[in-house]
Amino acid sequence: MPSKTEKLLSLLNGQPVIPVLKIANVADAVPLTRALARGGLPAIEITLRTADALEAIRLVASEVEDAIVGAGTILDARQFGEAAAVGSKFIVSPGITRELLAAAKDSDVPLLPGAITPGEIMAAREAGLRFLKFFPAEQSGGIASLKA
Repeated sequence: MPSKTEKLLSLLNGQPVIPVLKIANVADAVPLTRALARGGLPAIEITLRTADALEAIRLVASEVEDAIVGAGTILDARQFGEAAAVGSKFIVSPGITRELLAAAKDSDVPLLPGAITPGEIMAAREAGLRFLKFFPAEQSGGIASLKA
């Protein structure tokens, strides 16, 4: 069985750009995801920014065979567990907390947390995380800040 890091690496190597969706109407989730998968983008992130986000993830996970659906904007362990329970294959959070790290440690679902400061990056590495989301990228200087 592949490790969480191997699962995430496989996903990112196969598709380095992941569409981030905010699903306002749950009926749009399946057809939109099918279209993205047919277009070569099977991995998607559905953010938990709407009331129907978890239901959208559940529908995509159960109805779109080619999709690799993840949950984004995960803020705490409760949301992590809910997203994993409805079929999320990966979890994206805007930052790193002890609570999220503990939830990730107890789950087979990989966590891709956002990080921007050296302290956040060091904490993630200390926790055994190998991949991070550069977030918020644009507000933090974008690619130019990575060159520093």
